[in-house]
Amino acid sequence: MSRTLRTFAVCLFALAIGLPIAMPSASADIFTYTDESGVVHFTNIPPRRERGVRVVMRTRPARADDAPRATGGTRDTSTERYARYDAHIREAAALYRLPESFIRAVIRVESDYHLGAISRAGAQGLMQLMPGTASHMGVRDAFDPRQNILGGTRYLRILANNFRGDLILTIAGYNAGEGAVVRYRGVPPYAETQRYVQRVLGWYYHYVQVEQGRAAPAPAGRAWAPAPTQ
Repeated sequence: MSRTLRTFAVCLFALAIGLPIAMPSASADIFTYTDESGVVHFTNIPPRRERGVRVVMRTRPARADDAPRATGGTRDTSTERYARYDAHIREAAALYRLPESFIRAVIRVESDYHLGAISRAGAQGLMQLMPGTASHMGVRDAFDPRQNILGGTRYLRILANNFRGDLILTIAGYNAGEGAVVRYRGVPPYAETQRYVQRVLGWYYHYVQVEQGRAAPAPAGRAWAPAPTQ
């Protein structure tokens, strides 16, 4: 995505500070168009325009072989791990007023529910918290599942508030840092971050379908290939 974008308005959340976030339940494709003032917009909702609209990102439904970002640490290969932390996810969703499906998507992409996961950069646990972030979020033990999920969800909520409920920027900020998103006025032009946004959206879309009874839960993953960017 271009660095020259004057704005990156993806109205997916319909968020007011302190109010619940409303997540999309249909398309995860991202559209772009330029309005009469020359401002570039991005949205997951097909714009009511006849001209100048194009798709810049197609997010496929999540696949069972999508692998986590974390590369080291203790591995939990049991399929039961995908339901093991449900109580903590529900608690975090209620406390920070974020959808459970969104939290699940972030955990799936970050660690694939491996509690002992550690990234090359030193991020730890289910939601892959860096030590500094964990400390700021009040997490004393990043490998304690409840602390990790509450801390990661709190950080997501802070990002969502700071980005006025913009789902795409919230996801990008969790991966690349809030400063990078502000500096580039949108999703940073990092291949990893752009793939990360696609993966989280894909898993979010999958978990929404699961909650609505339109999809079966995905099994444990294997090696994966990223979704194409169009």
